[in-house]
Amino acid sequence: MLASVLRTDRAVAMSIAIVRAFVQLREILATHQELASKLAELEQRLEKHDSAIANLFEAIRQLLASPEPEHKGEIGFHSVNR
Repeated sequence: MLASVLRTDRAVAMSIAIVRAFVQLREILATHQELASKLAELEQRLEKHDSAIANLFEAIRQLLASPEPEHKGEIGFHSVNR
């Protein structure tokens, strides 16, 4: 608008610079939206992997845990009359 009112070379140059700045701002915003969506996608993947890794570690802990001894009868000869 300034270039149409003042009609000077400097006003035209400033008007072009302002338009270029807005174009660049729009490109930056588009890039940030793309990065934000990729970040959200990565976060969702990590959440799925976190639960899978937690399940894997739990299974490994169960395998490493020593089994509880089963109650066995006494060894040896036992008479019926105690």
